[in-house]
Amino acid sequence: MSNKITTVWKGGMKFESDNPSGKTVMMDTDVEGSNERFGLSPKAMMLSSLAGCSGLDVVSILDKMKIDGYDFKMDVEGELTDEHPKYYHTVTLDYHFTGKDLNEKKIKKAVDLSIEKYCGVMEMFRRFAKINTNIHFHNS
Repeated sequence: MSNKITTVWKGGMKFESDNPSGKTVMMDTDVEGSNERFGLSPKAMMLSSLAGCSGLDVVSILDKMKIDGYDFKMDVEGELTDEHPKYYHTVTLDYHFTGKDLNEKKIKKAVDLSIEKYCGVMEMFRRFAKINTNIHFHNS
C-alpha cells in the first residue's frame, strides 16, 4: 500500500499539502520580522501525526472493549538535536484520561496495544528517536 500527496508552494514560506482523503493542510515556519503564521510547522506536524495515529488506535480499541465515559487528550514533546539537520532524538507522549470510575486496566491495555503493536507512526519514530510514554488518570 502506498500513499501519495502533492505539496504546492503558495508564495513566501507557505506550502499547501493534500492528503489521500482529499483534505489539505497549510504549512509554514517562522519568518524573521513577522509574527504572522498561516499553517503548521512540518516538524510539529510530525508530533501531531504521532498523537493522531496512537489516539485513533486507542479510541478504536476502547470502543471495541465497550469502554466509554472518558475524556482523552495527549501531550507530545519532542527534543531536537542541536546540529543540522535537526531531528527529534527524544519524544515523550503523555496520555491523559479523565472521567468517573475509569477502567484503568483496560485503558492501559488499549494504550499498550497502540504503542507496541498498531501505531505505524510510532514505529517510524522509533527508527530515529527514543520514545517515552506515560499514562495519566484524572478521576473527576
